[in-house]
Amino acid sequence: MLKELLLKNRSYRRFDESFEIKCEELRELVELARLTPSSVNWQPLRFVLVNDKETNAKVFENVAWAGLLKDWKGPEEGERPTAYVVILTDTTVAKNMKTDVGIVAQTMMLGAAEKGLGGCMIGSVNRENVARLLAIDTERYTIDLVLALGKPVETVKIVDLPENGCTNYYRDENGVHYVPKRSVDELIIK
Repeated sequence: MLKELLLKNRSYRRFDESFEIKCEELRELVELARLTPSSVNWQPLRFVLVNDKETNAKVFENVAWAGLLKDWKGPEEGERPTAYVVILTDTTVAKNMKTDVGIVAQTMMLGAAEKGLGGCMIGSVNRENVARLLAIDTERYTIDLVLALGKPVETVKIVDLPENGCTNYYRDENGVHYVPKRSVDELIIK
């Protein structure tokens, strides 16, 4: 059921680093992305797949984690992602394809959740370093988003928005990650 899959598809930031994600599994996520709608059917998105330990470590150094958790610098050694998908736009096909990026990223994350994996969409990326590291031609491609993937080792719970209306996610003393969500009644205007 879709709702169950959506509930499994949280932003996870801690993983079992001993669990390897195979290249074929990443290719299956790209296959899902390939099947998604695309504005004007231009299909300008391209993907760089990363799943080897050495490159993972280098990509990890160039992304930022959980900006609202000021005292947390990101996953510790042993809890880092075991794969990344870098989503690019081929600017020779189209520019500014943010809608396509969003559709594709969510589709890939749902596909990962279906496989028992989890991840985090990361927009805070040192694009210059990642482009150099992965030999991405920045004359042709823009780095739009990085998906960090792995086998989650944390609990993420959705909770009702508190009375003060604060949407900030937070962790308790046991490391459980809470994500406040607005009610359906608040979301519907008419």
